[in-house]
Amino acid sequence: MLRGKTRHGERFVIGILAACAFLSVVTTVGIVVSLIPPTVQFFGEVSPWEFLTGTEWAPLFTPPRFGVIPLVLGTLVTTACALAVALPFGLGTAVYLNEYARRRVRSIVKPTIEVLAGIPTVVYGYFALKFVSPYVQDIWPFGEQPGVFNALSAGLVMGIMILPTVASLSEDALAAVPRGLREGAYALGSSRFEVATRVSIPAALSGIVAAFVLGVSRAVGETMIVLVAAGGTPNVTLNPGEAMQTMTAFIAAAGTGDLPQGSTGYKTIFAVGSLLFIATFIMNMISIRFVRRYREVYE
Repeated sequence: MLRGKTRHGERFVIGILAACAFLSVVTTVGIVVSLIPPTVQFFGEVSPWEFLTGTEWAPLFTPPRFGVIPLVLGTLVTTACALAVALPFGLGTAVYLNEYARRRVRSIVKPTIEVLAGIPTVVYGYFALKFVSPYVQDIWPFGEQPGVFNALSAGLVMGIMILPTVASLSEDALAAVPRGLREGAYALGSSRFEVATRVSIPAALSGIVAAFVLGVSRAVGETMIVLVAAGGTPNVTLNPGEAMQTMTAFIAAAGTGDLPQGSTGYKTIFAVGSLLFIATFIMNMISIRFVRRYREVYE
């Protein structure tokens, strides 16, 4: 009888949900608005070409150098190390929980893995510095031994940090695959491995890609682990055994310093932040297009 009417309680709930959605949009717009003016002022004093192609980063020295390439390389190297851990192990964990583990094992293992996501990142940073770095130094097989601060230790621990995110979201995507697809594959004589690799993973590909992209975004935006364990030396190198500085580590280090507000050195924080924002935005746009293209719809 009330099918065509909207109850007052429903209107209230709809209003709250709309406010939540609007708040996220306002927050994003606020971040952009706060970044743009200092960034524009920075590029009024520093050439964008020098900033994007320069290989020396020393904004607080005399004379200053504003080439952001060392920070970009540091971010890419540590992110690559993290993804080398998180993506294969995260997907493998998701496949095991969804295809092989019994219900009781799944109910224990999955919450245990997700506990890792609640550990403060500064704890991960000191874990990388005090526990992982000595092992990296002992087993390093290439040339000169790495120092205490190195990108590899920070990247490996970053991979452990984002592994629960990748594993949990990938497992949710695999669990959403209709059971009929698996049963049909089993009826044709497929093994569990064949069902997992040829049926479940392709059917859940869009969700798995979304989990991967979220993991990449977390790795790119991570601050405390790289600030503590990777070192604060901007280097133009792809060697993960050397100390590096990422974009987020520079922002954190410079933001807590004694830079006078309005100076060129202070504005570098916003320029690097804008570059990081644009890079993350582009990754998200690519992932959205990819997910929409390969999304599987089941009735």
